[in-house]
Amino acid sequence: MRTLRSLLGASLLALALGPGVVSATMPGATAPALELPQANGSPLRLAELMGQVVYVDFWASWCGPCRKSFPWMNAMQQRYGSQGLVILAVNLDEARADAEAFLAATPAAFTLLYDPSGQSARSWRVKGMPTSYLIGADGKVRLVHTGFREEQRVELERQIRLALALE
Repeated sequence: MRTLRSLLGASLLALALGPGVVSATMPGATAPALELPQANGSPLRLAELMGQVVYVDFWASWCGPCRKSFPWMNAMQQRYGSQGLVILAVNLDEARADAEAFLAATPAAFTLLYDPSGQSARSWRVKGMPTSYLIGADGKVRLVHTGFREEQRVELERQIRLALALE
């Protein structure tokens, strides 16, 4: 709950600062640094994936739309992984057990990262759950997307295909 309050506070601050503030997570900007532990505890750095298209998704166990986005992300990783797509899903639950319970019901076939402090969400200016960032092979943000609805799947996949230069 503390992470949710922190995220809401950061969102209110961003609104108060107004439209003149340029966010590092806006399309065209270089993606912020990201270094977090994977499920096995070993760290993963976004910088290590330079040259690949990366879909960074921030999620939490209490997020209803996240339950719908995971099967889609599994399909995208399977379909485009061999063509350079890497999906990183950053869990923001304070209790790892909450994330594990979610994953038992909604498995992930992509890389999971854990940030119980929520620091990465603040750095990336996450505004809701889930929030996803499509990062091009050049390290620049191509797309920022909040929420997940079934009717958005086709357009999100098209954006991935464009980033992979498949269209």
